[in-house]
Amino acid sequence: MDLHEVLDHCRREGMAHAILDGTLIETDRLAGVRDNGNDLWFSQKNKAFGGNIQFLAAPDGTPPWVSDAEPDSVPDITAARIHALPALYKAAADGLPTLADKGYIGAGILLPVRHAKGQSEQALHADTRTTNSLIRGTRALGERAAAELKQRWRAPQHVALSPNRIGDIARAALALNGIWK
Repeated sequence: MDLHEVLDHCRREGMAHAILDGTLIETDRLAGVRDNGNDLWFSQKNKAFGGNIQFLAAPDGTPPWVSDAEPDSVPDITAARIHALPALYKAAADGLPTLADKGYIGAGILLPVRHAKGQSEQALHADTRTTNSLIRGTRALGERAAAELKQRWRAPQHVALSPNRIGDIARAALALNGIWK
């Protein structure tokens, strides 16, 4: 199913929200060089080669959708703009909001409010801190979806094929998870 169909299904099932997150699927294959000469599939943040897949999680933490892989040098927000945000905006307008972490600032979806640089979160208003806590607690189930995608099956733990196949492998793990349950 494509993302629009998954979101329609989520709405029909009466889900209150969806959770968007990204994860690294490691690989040992090289498949390109960026303009500055660095490897396209290497992430300075993760200090590893791999692909960035975006995934959607249901409120119970099960993953109903994964994207194609982008090189891990591509930040989550950029990968989400490519694969997910247009569909998520439509779903939000239809009553299915999306929660995410602070890696998606500027995406126009629900995420915790950042505190000013150099200040603690205590500097935020009590209502804002409470909202942040609720979003973080609810969104944490998205981490369960990442673990379910990557840890239940061996193939997504480290891909030894072309990095361009990472999205296919993640979707296969997603399908197997559906059969497994």
